[in-house]
Amino acid sequence: MPSLIDIRRRIRSVKNTQQITRAMKMVSAAKLRRAQDRVISARPYGAMLRQVLASIAAAAASEESAAENPLLARRAENRALLVLITADKGLAGAFNTNLIKGAQQFMAERKGAEVTLELVGRKGRDFFRKRNVRISGEHVTIPPAGLHEETVAIARKAMEQFRAEQIDAVYLLFNEFKSVMSQKLTVRRVLPVELPAKSEPIDYIFEQPPAELLDALLPRYVETEFFRAMLESTAAEHAARMTAMEAATSNASEMIDKLTLYMNRVRQASITKEIIEVVSGAASAE
Repeated sequence: MPSLIDIRRRIRSVKNTQQITRAMKMVSAAKLRRAQDRVISARPYGAMLRQVLASIAAAAASEESAAENPLLARRAENRALLVLITADKGLAGAFNTNLIKGAQQFMAERKGAEVTLELVGRKGRDFFRKRNVRISGEHVTIPPAGLHEETVAIARKAMEQFRAEQIDAVYLLFNEFKSVMSQKLTVRRVLPVELPAKSEPIDYIFEQPPAELLDALLPRYVETEFFRAMLESTAAEHAARMTAMEAATSNASEMIDKLTLYMNRVRQASITKEIIEVVSGAASAE
């Protein structure tokens, strides 16, 4: 049976851990609020961009030069680039594990193709660096202030490889933010660009030929898809970490209660034993 000192030391250790998890939960909650605002603000922009792109694509459909855009070229997917967006830190539940499993499943489904990874985040980098996989680039510890610039650079690099026919398709793998309790693992193909269908006709007046507008808008569209994926992943990461730390704090409270009850029982047993020894000694002295 452990001594009272050992039990008190364990209770003190669990309380210290609880303070850390509670602080991490509060930090993630504050970061989540800002990240969620950025995601909500970016979604209407992305929806409007797809709508404008659909209208321009419909207007340029009659022009032969529009179909010759290299970002629309469809080829057999013999070489694919997977941009995996993970977190730099852990303690976020199954956030990074699900992404890594999703990447492994993606490669397993394309055994006949050559899959190259573009790794964003330390967790994905650390995992796949030790495996026999093709890695085209690593991006770790991207500061929030430089998130857009770094993401645009990754998107432009992918577009250059696609234009040069070094790869045949580009996919994004990330966690899409749904709510604080829910994140959806998402695999999205961004290249070749699949032009959205035009749902409602809008009579735009184009100052330039629609084909030229399409050539200028497609790279912006790809960059926006990359940036939106980064925003979604950031918000989902903070939500997952906040949920995990809240569960850890609750588990620490339950453990403290159980250890306190056990400590009281051990102390009561010790007191009872001492009383019995005193009574037995007094009885034997008579």
